[in-house]
Amino acid sequence: MTLHYSYTCTQTRAHTEPGQHAYFLPRVALLLMLLWGPQSALSDSDEAVLTEWQIWKNQYDIKYDELDDVQRKFIWEENTRIIDNNNQGFSMGTRPFSMAMNKYGDLTNQEYHVLQGARIDANFAKRGKTVSARKLRNNAKKSDYWFVDYRKMGYVTEVKDQGYCGSCWAFSTTGAIEGQMCKKTGQLISLSEQNLVDCSKPYGTYGCSGAWMANAYDYVINQGLQSTSTYPYTSDTQPCYYDSRLTVAHISDYRFIPKGDEQALADAVATIGPITVAIDANHASFLFYSSGIYEEPSCSPNNLSHAVLLVGYGSEGGQDYWIIKNSWGTSWGEGGYMRIIRDGSNSCGIASYALYPIV
Repeated sequence: MTLHYSYTCTQTRAHTEPGQHAYFLPRVALLLMLLWGPQSALSDSDEAVLTEWQIWKNQYDIKYDELDDVQRKFIWEENTRIIDNNNQGFSMGTRPFSMAMNKYGDLTNQEYHVLQGARIDANFAKRGKTVSARKLRNNAKKSDYWFVDYRKMGYVTEVKDQGYCGSCWAFSTTGAIEGQMCKKTGQLISLSEQNLVDCSKPYGTYGCSGAWMANAYDYVINQGLQSTSTYPYTSDTQPCYYDSRLTVAHISDYRFIPKGDEQALADAVATIGPITVAIDANHASFLFYSSGIYEEPSCSPNNLSHAVLLVGYGSEGGQDYWIIKNSWGTSWGEGGYMRIIRDGSNSCGIASYALYPIV
C-alpha cells in the first residue's frame, strides 16, 4: 500500500497523545523547528500548503496539538501528492479514474486498517453452500440483462457511514438482506448494523475489530435483526441490546457464489439482488477514489480486506464495470459508490468471496 507512515494513536484523532507515536520527524527537522520557531518566514509554497492544510482541518473539524499537527500534516501532504500524480494521469487519459482528498487524508496505515474489517476465522463452520454456476447461468439467460442497478429499483437504502469502526462486514451483510427483504415484501427497511456489531460475537464476529460476513449471516439465521430506527448505529462496540420483539428481518440460509467466477457473480446479481462481497481495498487509490472506473494493478484477488455491497453492473465507453456500495458516507467516491473494472480477471477479488441471503 502507498500510505507509508504509521504510528499508533487513539481513534479520536483530536485527542491523540503524542507519546503514543512510533513515527517521528527526522531529528534535523525537529531541531530546525525549535530554532526557527513559529515566527519563521515561510516560502510562498509552504504558506499555500499550510493554508490548504488548515482549510482541510477546518472542513472536518479536526484539531491537533503542535507535534501531532506536524506529523499529520506530513502524512496529508504525501497523500495529496499521490492524489495529484494520479489525477495528472487521469486528465491525460492514462488513468481511468480520479482521486480526491477526503476526510481520511491524514490517516496512517494502522488507522486505515480499522476501516477494513473483513476478517476470516477458520474456527467457525460456515453453513452456507455454494450455488451452481450452471443454475445461475440458466436463470440469467431468461432475461440476459446488460445493465443492472438495484438503486434504481428501490432495493438499496441510503449510503451509510461506519465511522472509525471496522464494521464494514455488518454493512455489507445488512445491505444484502435489505435487498432480499424488499424483493419479498415490497418494503425497504434499513436494518441495524449495530445489532450485528454488538450481538453476533458468539458466532465468530469481533465488533469494530472486523468479521467475516458468513458469521454475521449465521447470527441472523438464528436471531433475526432489528431495524436501524430501533437499534441505531453508534460506531462503537457496546453491550447487546437486542430485543426479539422488535425483529423485522429473518433469513433461512445463504449461498456462496463459485469462487473467482465473475460470470456466475454477474448472473447472481442479475437474478437475485444485491450481493455481499469482500475485496482488496488496501490501497491509497481506493481510499481516495473519487470517480471513474476503478482499476488498481496491484490489487490482489486473495487479500480480501474490506466488505462492500455489490448492487449492479454496467458498461461505459466499451468498458464493463461493477457497481459497489461502500459504507464511508456520501463524500467518498461517486456519492458513496464505486465503479470497479469488470474484465473477467476477478479484479480486487470481487468474486473471491461473494454470498447472498435466502429469506
